[in-house]
This record gives sequence, C-alpha cells and structure tokens, in this order.
Amino acid sequence: MRNIKRRICFLTLVLGFSTFVRSQETIEAVEQLLSQMTLDEKIGQLNLLTPGGGIATGSVVSENVEAKIKAGQVGGLFGVSGPEKVRQAQKIAIENSRLKIPLLIGSDIIHGYKTTFPIPLGTAASWDVGLIQKMAETAAKEATADGINWNFSPMVDIARDPRWGRIAEGAGEDPYLGSAIAKAMIKGYQGSDLSAPNTMMATVKHLALYGAAEAGRDYNTVDMGRLKMYNQYLPVYKAAVDAGVGSAMTSFNDIDGVPASGNKWLITDLLRNQWGFEGFVVSDYTSVNEMIAHGLGDLQTVSALALNAGLDMDMVGEGFLTTLKQSVAEGKITEVAITEACRRILTAKYKLGLFDDPYRYSDESRPAKDILTDGNRSLAREAAKRSFVLLKKQEDILPLKKKSKIALIGPLANNKNNMLGTWAPTGDPQLSVPVLEGFKNVAPKAKISYAKGANITDDPDLAQRANVFGTRVEIDERPSAVLLKEALDLSKEADVVVAVVGEASEFSGEAASRTDISLPKSQKRLLRELAKTGKPLVIVLMSGRPLTIAEELELPASILQVWHPGVEAGNAIADVVFGDYNPSGKLTATWPRNVGQIPVYHSMKNTGRPIEGDNFQKFKSNYLDVENTPLLPFGHGLSYTDFSYSNIQLNKDEIEQGESISVSVEVSNTGAYDGEEVVQLYLRDVVRTVTPPMRELKGFKKIFLKKGETKTVELTLRPEDLKFYNAALEFVAEPGEFEVFVGTDATADLKTSFRLK
Repeated sequence: MRNIKRRICFLTLVLGFSTFVRSQETIEAVEQLLSQMTLDEKIGQLNLLTPGGGIATGSVVSENVEAKIKAGQVGGLFGVSGPEKVRQAQKIAIENSRLKIPLLIGSDIIHGYKTTFPIPLGTAASWDVGLIQKMAETAAKEATADGINWNFSPMVDIARDPRWGRIAEGAGEDPYLGSAIAKAMIKGYQGSDLSAPNTMMATVKHLALYGAAEAGRDYNTVDMGRLKMYNQYLPVYKAAVDAGVGSAMTSFNDIDGVPASGNKWLITDLLRNQWGFEGFVVSDYTSVNEMIAHGLGDLQTVSALALNAGLDMDMVGEGFLTTLKQSVAEGKITEVAITEACRRILTAKYKLGLFDDPYRYSDESRPAKDILTDGNRSLAREAAKRSFVLLKKQEDILPLKKKSKIALIGPLANNKNNMLGTWAPTGDPQLSVPVLEGFKNVAPKAKISYAKGANITDDPDLAQRANVFGTRVEIDERPSAVLLKEALDLSKEADVVVAVVGEASEFSGEAASRTDISLPKSQKRLLRELAKTGKPLVIVLMSGRPLTIAEELELPASILQVWHPGVEAGNAIADVVFGDYNPSGKLTATWPRNVGQIPVYHSMKNTGRPIEGDNFQKFKSNYLDVENTPLLPFGHGLSYTDFSYSNIQLNKDEIEQGESISVSVEVSNTGAYDGEEVVQLYLRDVVRTVTPPMRELKGFKKIFLKKGETKTVELTLRPEDLKFYNAALEFVAEPGEFEVFVGTDATADLKTSFRLK
C-alpha cells in the first residue's frame, strides 16, 4: 500500500513538473514572438472575423478576409468549417503572413455539433452532470473532426424570466445547479489537455447578467444591485473560471450604466483580479460597435473604452483593427495594453497546440469516423429521454401499450424542422427523427393514424419572424375547421390520443422574446376539442422555455414536457411514451401561472408581510387575482412510479466554522415501476445580516430504485454551501440556525435543522 501511495505521489510530482515545464515553454515562446511583432500585427491578433455569405465557391474565405489574413490582421475566424476549408485558412496564415501565426477557428456549438442533443434547458432537466459532460465530449470530438478548435459555449446565464428567448440555451434559474453543469460542460469540451486533437477551447458566456434583461427583452438593459449579482447571478461564471475555461465572452447588456464589453469593473476588477481568470476575453457579435448606440461615443472612443476595460478580441466589428493604432498615437490607450491582449490570445493558441501543428484539426479522415456515428445518435437518444419531464399524470394513461390504436395529432407530430431546437446551426433538421417515425420504430405493432389538427400558429406575421433560419412554421392552406375535423374523426376511432404541440424551435432563442408564453390559440383550441372526445389524452409538449399552461393542466390528460429534443426526438419520445424508459427529468426553471407573476423562482426572499397559505389576505404580499405559488415549482417532475421520503437525519446538530455536515434521508419506490428520482436538498439560513432567500438548492443526487426498494441517500453540505456575500461583499458563513429541506422539488416539506457556531 505504501509503495502504491509513493508511486501516486511520484506520478503527481512528475505530472505537475511536466505541466510547469510546458507552461514555462509557452511563456517563453509567446514572449519571443511578441518581441518580433509590430504594433499592427499585435492589433491584428485582436481581430475576429467571419466570412459569412461572402465565401466564393471553392474558396475558404472571401477576398477581403483573405487579404487581411495575409497582412496579419486576423487572429481568428468563425463561420468556417470542414477540414479542407480550415486547412486552406490556416495555410493562408502560415504561408503568407510575416510571422506565420495560426488562426483560432471558432463556432457556436451550443447543444451538439452535427449530432444535435436536446436544448440546454432540456439537458439540464436531466440533473445528470455525467451525461452532460459526455455530451460535451461528443460535441468536441465531432467539432474538432470538422476543423473547429474554439467553441462559444457554455452559455451559463441565470434566467428567471421565461419571456427571454435565450433561456433555452442555459441551465435555468439556479446558480448551484448551473455551476455544476458549467463545470461538466467545460471539462467535456476541454478535457485534460487542450492540445489533444479531440478537445477544443470553451468560452463561458455571456459575462454578465445577460439573462436578467429587463422585461425579458433580448439585449435590454440590466438593473441589479451587487448583493443580488454576487449571490445569485455571478457564481456560475466564477464556477466556469474555477473549472479552467479558456476564454470568456462579454454580453450585450449594460451593467451599472456601462456595457459589458467596455466595463472595466467586470472584465478586469472582477473577472481577472478577484477571480484569477487567465484566459482571454472576446466580445459578442459587434458588441463593441453597439456601444455607439448605447450612447458612449464614436467607434474610436468605444474601441478604446473596450481595450482599456480589458477586452482582448473584437468579434466582427473591426473597431480594434481600424482605430486602436490611432488611439495609441493620441494617448487614449497604450501599446502595453494591446500587448497584454495579444499575449493572452497567443497563449491560447500555444495551449491548443496550433504552433506545433497548425493543421492538427484538418484531418480529412476524421469526419466520416467521428461525426453522426451510431454511437453519437444513441447518446442523443439517451440524453433526450432523460431530459423529459412528466408534468402531470392522469390516472394510468401512461405508459401506452405497444399494440394500441393511437391517433397521433398535432402540428409537431410529423415535423422534422422543429426537432433540433434553437441555435443548432451545424445540425441538419432533415436528419432528425419526427415523432410519427419514432412511434412506428418503437411500437411497430401499434395502429397509428396521423392528422395535423392545427397549425403551430395561424398568425402569418409570427410565422414569418420564426422562419428566419429556414421554414419552421408552415401555415396549412386548408381552413382550420377542416384540420380540426380530420383530427377529431381519427381520435374518435382510436384507443388513445397523443397530441404533440408547443413552440416552433425559433419561438425561443436569440432575439426571440415573447410577451405571451402560452400556447398559440390554434393549438389551445385543438387540445380543448380533443379532450371533449372523452378518449384518454396524452399531451406531448415541446418548447424552449417554461410556458403558461394553467388551462392545459386542467384538461383530463397526462402531459410530458420534451423541450426541443434534438436529432433523435421521435425515438426518444416513443421510448418514454411506450414505457421503455420511465421519465425522470425535473424542471430547472419555475413555470408561472401567467406572465404577470414573472419573475417567480424558488429562491425568492420573504417580505415583511409574508402570506400564510394560498388564500388572499389583505395587507399581505399577494395578488388579488392569482396565488403567489407558481404553476409548477422548480425541481418538479413526476414518474410512472411514486416515491416517498422519510427519516431525515443529520450526523451533527451543531458544527464549527469550516466543518461539513452530512444529511441522510430514506427514499422509497412505492409504485409499480422501477424508476429514477432526483433527491434535492434545500437550505434556509434563518437569521443573518442581510435578508436570506426562503430556500436555496445546495445538493442533489439522482438515484435508481426498483419498485418496492428503499435506499438511504446521503448528501453533504460543505462549508462553502453555508456562505453568502454580506453587505461588504465578503463571502462568509454567519453563526446561527440553518433549516434543511429534502424532497422531490423546491416545495419539499421534510425538514430538520442544525446550528453553526
């Protein structure tokens, strides 16, 4: 045993020394290169371009971009993929620019590359960080096979307003869960060695607070105090930094009156000085230029502001390229600041191994071996079914029998174009499995009839806005009454009706904010009429956000939320509907009763006049027309089986500062099926010097239980789980009582308590 320990210690020392040597070699190489660079060449490294639609047939880049690469005026490209095209781009840089500096090749790979996984809000609902890491590893393997070495992901923005379309791209409302997912994704993308050919540099975005845009309107201003920032919104970004993320991307919004791309407090004081971030910072698309519209000056002024704030790379806007040299001459910025930014970008390129081999991501044999493999599609199917959330179960409708006579109804029931979800630019919708095909694959003996029943929306203006990236909403020319009658006629002959309804994929995502987050009228009418048939009804709900479905929850139907499930959508949905997999997903964002209740989330604070119970009380903090409680709480998710919780215990009643405490609970499967449950632990700091949330998520564990089985589940509260930022922005744990709640969602009522000395 001692020999084993000695060997482990020796290997640790060797690996540590090796890492140190590589780090020193990188530093020396970067400094040597910097000493040879002109000011123009340094500025060129700060320039990120996209050829966009200007790529001529057979050429990797448009003429203008190619000329800039040759002149050493480009540090990276995005919008270029494929080993041959990436090789051509690198060849231009290596063979034509004076110093032969290779290019970063970036891309938005948000939920898979060619193998498209469920939207991130969906995969977060799996509460399975191991699965999420594996998905990121797969995305990295596919993307690097296609020439990409830099990914603009993960998006970690905390989102508590479902009107905001980009809630689809993140993990939801909670910083604890969001931090765990951020770390898993970064580990998956970057691995343990950035220079490995199947890993790529990750980018944490959007720094910062982007998910708190006023009124849920994309790109809007953010107004937030420092306490809320530090305690609720910033932890996810810090978690990414702690995980070693290679780059960070600024957000479009302003913070304390200064847009993020020009905010020195954010980029330098917080990110670099407080958190110790060592990577480089890139703007979002033209966000430097957009500071002109914010009212902060002309292009030269805002470009200087961004560089002085600590921004390293300008995405697309070219303000750095065209104005920084003049600003140096006028004393508005220093060459030292430009050199620092250039140093960080060059260091990233060295870490990626691009100087050793600029063509390392240009192996033309890899795409056929690594992209859209059977194994990758199998993982996509697994990820999808584990992300589904059973919102409501009606009697024993689900799971369906595989020999049933089924009426499959709805505008999303046989629709490939909306399965992938928003922000899947590298995926091909035509390779996705629609629900009708999935049902036939999984239940070949079932008698399945299909009717559209209704349009996704009857509003042509909304349809046009959703069709920016291709046809997502196709309005049937037949009258709505004809569509409905066809669906009802089939339903009356069926044993069970399955209605597949929800949002088109581009109803959510960037620049896709909505003030009405209910189902479109055409679909609401369809569901009401289907329910009137009296046939057992299953609603399969697709969306990129929480929806207001109070009316639908009142229908006599089981409701399965499937998000936008990705390339294996239909197969995964059929796996769950027919019982091959028991749903285990849990919501990671609260579902409101109506938009007037927004924001509503699980870690809200109490007021000085809290309401007791659900009934209206005058002179208390409540509404005249609706309950305070949400429609569906954070953590909600049912199963085909049932679980009960009992016997919560602590290993100590009192702990010292810096100590951990163990929480155990017995969980029993009391139903008729084997199943998985996400055991959730919430904490309430009863008294402290700044007002505490009513409860916060501080632990979770996903377990499998056979029917009739009971397990004792143990969760650990670490010292940092008891800490918060006080009025002085000190991260502290204050003495006093802490209440612990364990259960199936954020309303868990099984509780105990302990004291911190």
